[in-house]
Amino acid sequence: MQQAANAKGVRLHILNATDEDEFEPAFVSLTHLKADALIVGTDPFFTSRRARIVALASRYSVPTIYEWQEFVTAGGLISYGASITSLYRAAGVYVGRILKGTKPADLPIHQPTNFELVVNRKAAKALGLTIPPTLITAADKVIE
Repeated sequence: MQQAANAKGVRLHILNATDEDEFEPAFVSLTHLKADALIVGTDPFFTSRRARIVALASRYSVPTIYEWQEFVTAGGLISYGASITSLYRAAGVYVGRILKGTKPADLPIHQPTNFELVVNRKAAKALGLTIPPTLITAADKVIE
């Protein structure tokens, strides 16, 4: 991300939160940095605390993008990432093959191929944002 930001002339600040008590100070620092947006990294720690992160993003009026649609259904603005359903389905197929005798080392490594864009118009309105019609059209799911 840093390389892409540099190429576009965009300042990228990386904030770390390894404990839930660090969430609020991170959002306060976003305010001081006058950050335009936040990308929440993919991590089970963040996913398990999505309600808190979404609430803080709303309270501090920070447009935030997430990888999993569960954040958006919890009130977040937008998500774009691999389909969890597809990932679980692929994992189930692999488990089935292993149970039928295939050695795990003989299974190919697959990259996700199904990605989902989910937009929450209600969250956008609360942030004073207008989602472009082209993005709404491209979305796999729109939450009104």
